[in-house]
Amino acid sequence: MNKNFLPTLMFGLSVISSAAPAHAEDQKAQDQKAQNQKAGQIHVRGSIVNYSGSTLTVKTREGESVDVILADGWKLASVAKADVADIKPGNFVGIASLPKEGGGDGALEVLIFPPAMKGAGEGSYGWDLKPDSSMTNATVADAVKGVDGRTVTVTYHGKDKKISIPDGTPVVTIAPATKDDLVAGAVVFVPAEKTAAGTIAHQVLVGRNGVVPPM
Repeated sequence: MNKNFLPTLMFGLSVISSAAPAHAEDQKAQDQKAQNQKAGQIHVRGSIVNYSGSTLTVKTREGESVDVILADGWKLASVAKADVADIKPGNFVGIASLPKEGGGDGALEVLIFPPAMKGAGEGSYGWDLKPDSSMTNATVADAVKGVDGRTVTVTYHGKDKKISIPDGTPVVTIAPATKDDLVAGAVVFVPAEKTAAGTIAHQVLVGRNGVVPPM
């Protein structure tokens, strides 16, 4: 995989925020979120209808058809299946989560980043996977096996956050992909920007071999 893809993908996954309220968000993250919202940045999630040259047509999870313009030099990667047991102290992870009744957060999905991406985009931000969800990119400080799945303690900017990972939570890591993977029906996650010229993207994450981007 092109190493230049790594920081741009990390930026897309960790910093582009939706209108969903952030959980345990500091002022810097709030400022960044406001800047991103102002820039019209969105997430396109759905299945490929067609890929042709510099345009990717996606049927979104909301049922819309969106033509995504792929910017010059755009990057492509896929996701590979991982396991909760692969989450080790020192790993850099991105965890989408929701607040739980009674306190704490429960994971919706976990992305284990390659070592080359460690530290980029660190923080906790509002996320639009579900209402009130957040995305936390942080280093795993501790992983404890529990009765129902696993609870991890992650650290970012000197803060600690505990997130439970119930059994069955999707866990993936980043893997290589080629344009041949952009076939009709393939599931994609596309950080993009709405502009006067259309919806423009610099990176695409595509599902392959039965593994789909869960974020």
